[in-house]
Amino acid sequence: MWRTPLGVGNADAWVCVVLSCKGRKPKPEGYQAGGMTRRKATLTGAIAPTKPLTALDVCDRCGAQAYVRVLLANSGELLFCAHHGRQHAKALAKVAVDIQDESNRLSEPQPQ
Repeated sequence: MWRTPLGVGNADAWVCVVLSCKGRKPKPEGYQAGGMTRRKATLTGAIAPTKPLTALDVCDRCGAQAYVRVLLANSGELLFCAHHGRQHAKALAKVAVDIQDESNRLSEPQPQ
């Protein structure tokens, strides 16, 4: 695990990143873990449908409720509040495979 040294960057970000797992030997073909058989996956190139963002999804930048989900080519995702989603829209459009923007929910009337 790698952490940003104290005093460097945004101290309130609370982000940890795993860089690599070195020294692990590859498992032999047909290896069974926990009684399950490993199989090779096939990629169709289709993007899996995304689920709606909830109050538990928070912005990776500031921790506010996320309204924008950015899917990356490496199967990763980034979550942003509406403010940071708009702020970084141009840069995100260059690297994103898909952008799910639900910021229109902010202007919808609330059910009573």
